[in-house]
Amino acid sequence: MASSALQGLLEQRQQAHRFEVDSAGTYAGHQGEPADPRAIAVAAARGYAAIHMERARRVVPDDFERFDLVLAMDRDNLMHLEHQCPPQFRHKLHLYLVYAGVADTTEVPDPYYGRADGFETVMRLCEAGALGVVERLAAEPGRE
Repeated sequence: MASSALQGLLEQRQQAHRFEVDSAGTYAGHQGEPADPRAIAVAAARGYAAIHMERARRVVPDDFERFDLVLAMDRDNLMHLEHQCPPQFRHKLHLYLVYAGVADTTEVPDPYYGRADGFETVMRLCEAGALGVVERLAAEPGRE
């Protein structure tokens, strides 16, 4: 949901060509599967088409070198990433909402085992995070 919100915002701002957005997890139990139908419904209702093409995948060692940022949704996943990440790339690891500067909460909850309205809550957090990430990246020196 976070990657589709971020990709959607970049497309809206005509900046998608400048960034590569991807989604991966620390758990491989759903490898190759599409997003949860409830997540797809919430994202599609907002016009985030990218979620239809996403398939679950596990973070691989190359991701830490390949991407400039690796943003975790919660502390548990951040801890797993820290254990996997080579020391020279740990500076790339952040909590999504903290990096984005979202106030009042630091973690995106997992809505999977809850009610459908939990996906709406998570999408709102993901959208706030996407806005913060894009604004932070735009403010970095050397970015246009």
